[in-house]
Amino acid sequence: MPLLSLTWTDHVTGRRGFLVVDRLVRGVASGGLRMRPGCSLEEVTGLARGMTMKEALHFDADDPTVRYVPLGGAKGGIDCDPRDPDAYGVLVRYLRAMRPYIESFWTMGEDLGLTQDTVDRAAAEVGLVSTIQAVHPLLDDERAARQRLADAFAVRVDGIGLDALVGGCGVAESMLTALDRAGTAYEGTRVSVQGLGTMGGATARFLSRAGLRIVAVADIKGTIAHPDGLDIESLLAARDPYGTVDRAALRPGDLELPGDAWLSADAEVLVPAAVSYAVDTGNQAAINARWIVEAANMPVRPEAEELLTARGVTVLPDVVVNSATNAWWWWTLFGDMGPHAEEAFAHIRRAMRTLVGTMLTRAGTDRTTPRAAAHTMATDRLQIITQRYGWYR
Repeated sequence: MPLLSLTWTDHVTGRRGFLVVDRLVRGVASGGLRMRPGCSLEEVTGLARGMTMKEALHFDADDPTVRYVPLGGAKGGIDCDPRDPDAYGVLVRYLRAMRPYIESFWTMGEDLGLTQDTVDRAAAEVGLVSTIQAVHPLLDDERAARQRLADAFAVRVDGIGLDALVGGCGVAESMLTALDRAGTAYEGTRVSVQGLGTMGGATARFLSRAGLRIVAVADIKGTIAHPDGLDIESLLAARDPYGTVDRAALRPGDLELPGDAWLSADAEVLVPAAVSYAVDTGNQAAINARWIVEAANMPVRPEAEELLTARGVTVLPDVVVNSATNAWWWWTLFGDMGPHAEEAFAHIRRAMRTLVGTMLTRAGTDRTTPRAAAHTMATDRLQIITQRYGWYR
């Protein structure tokens, strides 16, 4: 059971929001806030548990030079369409209600449906110093750490904020590691991506630049496909803030297909990078891919993963492959890296190659799935964290 689970009801619109704290480490838990229609307490509970595992998986118990000691796991969620005219007001009132928790022990940032700029603006409106102020007492030099993180958020790469690229860099490097271990060439490997927002868009960019061919992408309007590969840079430039592509940017020969066509695309790799529960027992049969890379949180239902595994599809789990965004915040804040793009990308690539390689080796040794191996690794590391820091302090 989580340490804390609560449901909030907006007194203006009646919409509901949730906060789940799965675990505290050194008195603090980390996890973002998402906003989407249909968000539920069950969903947020699973996401909070996932955050506990993501934090634990980046715990290096043997290197005394590492400054970032992983935190506990938490998650927030609001059942509201971020495009709704009432959405910002709901967000402000949610943060006002959650202010005591954010000030005390919940460090949070953007997640699905929200941008960090929007979260920061709403947080300032309710009087919060920062959405991560609960971690400030753990820093050696709070002023320098906050400046370092602010400088990192100010960095832009090809016109895109560094914070919007680090997660996709981690997802892409996870997939490249799996391809290397399988002896599969990057050139010619086809990829289908669901969601072209922050995570999906950055993942598509890094995979495309590595030589993989992005043959399909899906957004709220449907699927865009081309068997010879899409012009990813043009599509990314034509997105709105919610990851929806302006169809005027399509080239002759680009196909407009139904929204679920990304699932059955002729591709070796599927990247669900949008909503949770995208792959279930009903639609998993349409998948032809060899790998599924979970850029989104909990996109493959457990029952569907069992069926996929039985027919030879490998699922690279979210708790590992999409963990770089969260880790980048803390590596930067605590001072394990500076506020520079190339340093960040190099650090993420090294860390993800090590983590994914360890996970795949463990899965092979134990004759189990990558997810089961990741969970075992997280459990082992949580035991050490508990011994060193206790359950709550």
